[in-house]
Formats: sequence, C-alpha cells, structure tokens
Amino acid sequence: MNVIRYWLRHPHARLIALTGLLLVLPWCLRAALGWSNPLGYLSDLGIASLLIVLLHRRPWWLALPVLLAWGVMTLATAELVSAVGRLPNASDLHYLVDPQFLENSTGGGFAQPWFAAALLLGLVIWLITHWVGRSIPVQGLPRSAWAAPLLLLLAHWGAQHLYPSEEDQWRLFSLPHQLLAETVGGVQIRAEEWLEGDVVDVPPQMEGLTQLDLAGQKLLAAPGRARNVLIITLEGIPGAYVGVNRQALHSSYQENLMPNLSRWAERGMNTPDYVLHSHQTIRGLYAMLCGDYDKLDNGTPKGVEMLTQSERNQACLPAQLHKYGFATHYLQGAGLRFMAKDQIMPHIGFDATHGLEWFTNSNYLEFPWGKDDKAFFEGALDYVGQLKKQKKPWMLTLLTVGTHQPYSAPEEYLQRYETPKQAAVGYLDDALGQFLSGLERQGILKDTLVVITSDESHGIDGVRLASSWGFNLMLAPEQAQLPKVKSGVYGHVDLSASILDYLALPVPSALSGRSLFRDYETGREIISFTNGKLRYHDGQGTLTECDFQQRCRYYASEGFIAERATFNGQYTGSRARQITARATALNHSLLRTQLNQHYQFGSPAIIPLKAQIKDDWADNLIGAQYLEMPKGSHTRVRLTVRSLDPQQDAHIQLKAKEFEQDVQLGLPAEMTVTADQPLEMDFSFENPQSRKAFSFHLLGYGLGAVEVSDFSVVTELPGAPEVLDEPAVDLSAQSS
Repeated sequence: MNVIRYWLRHPHARLIALTGLLLVLPWCLRAALGWSNPLGYLSDLGIASLLIVLLHRRPWWLALPVLLAWGVMTLATAELVSAVGRLPNASDLHYLVDPQFLENSTGGGFAQPWFAAALLLGLVIWLITHWVGRSIPVQGLPRSAWAAPLLLLLAHWGAQHLYPSEEDQWRLFSLPHQLLAETVGGVQIRAEEWLEGDVVDVPPQMEGLTQLDLAGQKLLAAPGRARNVLIITLEGIPGAYVGVNRQALHSSYQENLMPNLSRWAERGMNTPDYVLHSHQTIRGLYAMLCGDYDKLDNGTPKGVEMLTQSERNQACLPAQLHKYGFATHYLQGAGLRFMAKDQIMPHIGFDATHGLEWFTNSNYLEFPWGKDDKAFFEGALDYVGQLKKQKKPWMLTLLTVGTHQPYSAPEEYLQRYETPKQAAVGYLDDALGQFLSGLERQGILKDTLVVITSDESHGIDGVRLASSWGFNLMLAPEQAQLPKVKSGVYGHVDLSASILDYLALPVPSALSGRSLFRDYETGREIISFTNGKLRYHDGQGTLTECDFQQRCRYYASEGFIAERATFNGQYTGSRARQITARATALNHSLLRTQLNQHYQFGSPAIIPLKAQIKDDWADNLIGAQYLEMPKGSHTRVRLTVRSLDPQQDAHIQLKAKEFEQDVQLGLPAEMTVTADQPLEMDFSFENPQSRKAFSFHLLGYGLGAVEVSDFSVVTELPGAPEVLDEPAVDLSAQSS
C-alpha cells in the first residue's frame, strides 16, 4: 500500500499513467489482435505523443473529454474491425452506445471486453493520479517534446509514400490518425487544384466500362441445353472460400471453410478472378441482374433509382427472360421490405417475389434476419420442386441471409469453429451441399443452368483484395465442353449478358460487360469500390487503387484479384481525379441528379406487426434505405399509416440514420395508430451538407397489422416547384 501511495504521489505519476493509457494499451491491443505492422505501432506512438504534449499539466476537467473521445475511437476500432472487418469512420462511433449493435453484432457485449475494461481502468488510474497529486507541482515537458508528434507522423507519412503497404487500414493507422490524415489529404487536394489553376480535366473514356462486348470466341458451338436458370446467391461469401479459386490464384489463404462448395466447384466452371464491385446486398443483386455497375460510393442504390424509370428495367435479366417465355421467381430468407426489394424485384421483371412470409417450415435456430440457412434451403428445394411441375421454363434467384451479422449457427458448429463467423459459414456450406444433392436427386441439374455466387464479400483478414474477391461457379448440362477454370477477369456486371448469351437469346445493348461463355484475347477494364478504396484495372496490366485521401497507387498486375502485385508508383492530382471521374460517370448511368426524384416506398401490402421491436433494420416496415441528398437541398417526407384491425392499436416509430448513426428530425418518439385515426405526417428538413447512406426506419409493434399506403420522399433545391403531389412510379402492387 505504501508503494502505491508513494507512486501516486510521484511527480511523474500523471505522465506515466497518461502514457500507459494512450500508448501501452493500444500497443497491447495490436499485439493481441495480430495487427502488428510497424506503421500501426508508429501511428499509435505519433497520436499518443501528440495527446501527451497537449494534455500533460492540463486540468483534469479539460483533458477528460479529449481522453473519452480518444477512448471511444480506439474501442470503436476494435469493435468494428472484429464485427465487420473495416476501420470505422467518424459516423460509426455511435455503435458503442447502440444496444442493437452490442446485442446483434457482438453477441450481447463487446467483442473485446478485456480492452474495454483496460481502457476504463487506465482512465480511472489517471484520474486518481490527478486527485492524489493535486497539490504536487508537475514538471513540464521540454520544448523539444513538441517536435516529437510532428516528426513521428511525418515519418509515418514518408514510409507510406516510399514503401506503400497493401495491408488493411486498421493495421497501418489508429482511427484518430486516419481521420487527421483524411482532413490533411482534403486540404492537399484543394491546394493542388488551386495550384493547377484553370486546368480542365479531360472527360474519361468510358467505353471500356460501359460497352457490351460479345466479340469473344464462344465456348459452346450451340445454344446451351439448359431449359431453366437457377441463381444461388450466398450472403457475403468471398472467392477465397472456394478451393479451385485458391489453387488457380496460388493464394496463401488455405483455410477450407466450405469443403462442400469446393467439391461441387470441381464439377463446374469456376472464374477465380471474379470481381465484386461494391458492398451491400441490393447493390450486388442490381449488378448481377441488370448488367450495370451500382454506385461506387454510398449514394442511393441504383435499384431504388430504377423505380423512377420504366425503360432501363426492361433490359434486366428477369425482364428479358420473362419476355422470352420464362416464369421468373425471386426467393430470399428475409423480409422483402428492407432496401425496397418488394418493389425493386417486380420492377426488374420477376413474376413472383417472395421473402420470409412464403416459408411454412420452422427454423432450426433463432436468427434476427429470418430463415437460418438449413431451413431456407429446405424450403427452397420445395420451391424448385413446384417449379419443376410447370410446363414453362423458369428462372429462380435465391438469396441466403444466414452469413449476415450476427453470424448465427447451432451450438455444435460454434463449438467446432474458432469464431461465430466461421461457424455460420460452415453451417451454410453443409446446408448448400444438401440442397445441391437434392437438386441432383430430382434431376434438376440435367436441364438447369445453376449459377452459385455471392452478393458481396465479408472479407478475410490478411487476404489481399478479399473485400472485392467474389466467385462464380456454373453447373451446366454440357459441363464436359466447358473448362473447370475460366481464365480472364469478370465480375457481377457480366452475369446477365453471360446467361442470355448461354441461352442464345438477344442481349440488350443497355447491358454492360462480357460473356463468361466466351474467351477473349485482350484484357478488359473493370472497377470496384470496397472497404473505402476505389480500384480500377485498365485491362492492360495495371491495377490502380485510390484511398480515402484520393492518393492513387498503381501496380503491375495481369488480373484484378491476385496474391501479390508489383508496386510501380503513386500519384495524386489530375490523374487521380480521372479515376474518380470514371466512378462518378458510372454512378450517373441512371440518374444525373438526385434532385426532384419522387420515391414512393408505400404500398397496399398488409404488414403484420410484431409484439416488440427487436432490430431497427430487420423490423423496418419500408425500404427507404441508403438514400443520397445533395448539399444545400431540401427533403420532404409524407407518410400515411393505418391500422387494419379495428380492435387493435398500432404503435409506430420513425427514425432516421446516416451511415447507421441516428439523425434527429424532431419527430415524436412514438405514435399510436388506429383504424379510425390513421397516422398522416408531412414534414421536411434541410441538408446543409451532402448526406449519403441516409436511411428511414419506420417501425411498428402491436397485435394487429398495418398498411403503409404512402411513404413519399423527394429532395429538391429550395424554391423548386412542388413535386410531391405528382404521380410517382409505384410498382409495389406487382409483388407476390
């Protein structure tokens, strides 16, 4: 006790406690989680030294808020990387006080509880040193200490430029350092633009990214023999999980999490260098089914934008197959209203669109998003059996949800694998294997083209480009004529054209991409935006990767996905803006502006209410998610909700989130709706800054059901003519 009292009263006790909190704990976190890149340790040291010189000798009440903010950022890094495999941005910090994130994404608590406890203990010790030593003079730091943060952060910057690393951002930066670097990078970009003066950037050539290319040599001399088309979309699965892909690309990742999928891959045609263009399910489905890149940023998904049009949707794969006599069906294991799939899927040509409401079989485990994968595939096998009885050819698209956070799996799988994520993947693999075996027993594989792919990639720690690495496995009746490994670079943007080409049906010129059923002598341009990085391959051996500072590095790489690539240099300025300009041009392929677009997310559908709201996302009653609102614009929302049961009240909540962070709109916390007194609201708000990934969450609970007949959203410039009362494209009534 005397030793502790002596230490607490030591003149340097505050400095030692502050150093332990700001430096020793982050270093321990890196070592414990395997983030041991020298640049990461240097980043921690630079930020720690900056905060030490700023806060040493400051009153505790002035330093405490800064330390709390730093602690939240550091803990958010540990939590977000553990949960979703990316470095958080400033808008993610609310997760640490969001009970849904803690309950659904981390299993009811912190993913790294020891670190949260250590941070709290370190902060308490620092406060005690202040209290005990309040009457003891504290010696100041030498003036030269102020140079340490600058030198350390400059050293980090220099190392990044001289010896660029391809590792994940959280291995290289602490979150405060990353935010600081992003701010400085923005200033640098504006300074470069000012120094360049009136230089006008040449519009980028877009043909290589937007054209339809069917000039390759056909793999099949005659039209494919398959009568039906089955697309199986696996939530979040990266291409590295397929053994054939790992072998073809000589990947150092050798964990065999999906042996059943890998065995089936030996029987089909695989495309190892297969690019996923973005994150989010709705964006992946759009690229697959409509032959176009979705937004290469966090803007309004193009599937939502397409609801305002009645021409481009007719070029999508389901609409084309419907045109040529196919019965087109969509089935997923979750509710349809999230991300407006209840409206988007009928709009792009599905005759029948079904979600969780279709299934009558019970789950094998509780899962907040809907059907666990075993229950889903058992139901899907019955669905295929019903389609088989029809005389018409059919096209069915399936989407699993079991490998979405929180990665639910039965206890036996949780015991078998190291993490819940791996357990969920193993559970999916077994369920998929049983489903494919069931298709074979029913004779489905004899007359059906089966495509197995994923909507996005949940990434793999330490695997290069894992967030963009997808897979495409095709099981065709004429497999003997197809290669096991398909060479060349392909992506989701190619899938629609490929299937139409296989069936020898006309391919609309509105589609982009190449056919997987053709060989090409030359490379092709392709682009993706995942984990905050924009990646562009020019088709001539150069892959360019631009980061959050609009700093681009280019590599010699024959393909897009590769185990390694040779670094050739980096640049900023006009060359970097050319890469961004390509992405911007692709973003505007459907709509040139987000202004004056009238979105209608309401429908006449009967929506049963749950007894309580468990999840803002899974329990959402409408699909108004991830919208974009330009700077200086004005957004108006109108909604009508009524209870369908005269004997039951419905309790309604309306929330708004930007990048999953709550946005306060001044709305009541809860509203009661009856059959006689529907909820009618008409409100608006300003957008002083550009908003992206802006989501509305209409939530309800009770014992009856409701109808959301109107949920209109329009964003316009102040003073623009009123457009809310104009008719909006509303195809929700087509949904089955």
